[in-house]
Amino acid sequence: MKLGYFVPCYIDALAPHVAKSTYNLLQRFVPDVEFIEKATCCALPMTDMGYQDKACKLEEKLIPLLQDYDHIVMPSGICTDQFRDHFDAIEQTPEVTKIRESVYDVVEFLHDVLKVDGFPWARFPHRVALHNGCHSLRYLHHARPTELMTHDYSKTEDLLKMVDGLEVVYAERKDECCGFGGTFAIWDVDTSGQMGLDKVRDYERQSAMYVVSADFSCLLHQQSIADKFGINLKAYYISEILNGDV
Repeated sequence: MKLGYFVPCYIDALAPHVAKSTYNLLQRFVPDVEFIEKATCCALPMTDMGYQDKACKLEEKLIPLLQDYDHIVMPSGICTDQFRDHFDAIEQTPEVTKIRESVYDVVEFLHDVLKVDGFPWARFPHRVALHNGCHSLRYLHHARPTELMTHDYSKTEDLLKMVDGLEVVYAERKDECCGFGGTFAIWDVDTSGQMGLDKVRDYERQSAMYVVSADFSCLLHQQSIADKFGINLKAYYISEILNGDV
C-alpha cells in the first residue's frame, strides 16, 4: 500500500501537533507513510466563496502531487469532503477521479480501510464529549444523523470506545452545528459565536471537561469560545487520544 499523508494548510499553521499525532498514529499501522510536503491547500476556502477560477488553479497543482498514491489520508473531515464532493473546478479526468476516490479522513481510514480493532497503547480515563462536524457527519457518514430513520452507528464512537477508560457523551442536540462554518464565522460573527457558546454550555451540562472531534476547525472555534467565557473545556483532535499523546 502506497499511503500519502496530506496535512491541510490550517492544521499546518495552527495545529502542527495534530499533524504529528496523526502521522505517528498512521505509522503504527502502515510503517511507510509518505508526507506529501508540497501539498498545501485543498481549495476549500475558494470553493466556499464561489471563486471557482482560484480553486481551479489550486486543484490543477495538486493533481501531480497526489495521483500516484493508493490512499491519501488527511487529518481533517472538512478537507476530505472537499476532495470527495467538491473537487470539480477542473476537468474530471481519470486522474482526478482516482484522487477523489482515494482520499480518506483519519476516521474512515482506520475504521473502514484498516478495520482497526484496538489501541492498546492509549488510555484516557475521562468523560469526553464527541462532536461530529457537519461535513463529517453528513458527507463522510461518520455517524447516523438523527434526522434519518436508519440503523444507528458511529464510526468515531467505535474508535474512541477502544481507548481504555474513555467514556463518550454527547451534547443534548448532538447534531447541531457548532457555528464555525468556515467563512460563516467571519461574515456573521454574532450568530457563529452564539452557536458555539450554546454547544460548549451543552458540554458543561453533560459534565464533560473534554471535547474530541475529527474536525479540528470546529475544535478551534469551540476552544476559543470556552476560553473567552471561562468554561473549563479542553479540545483534542481524535488522533491525539487514539495515539496516546494526551
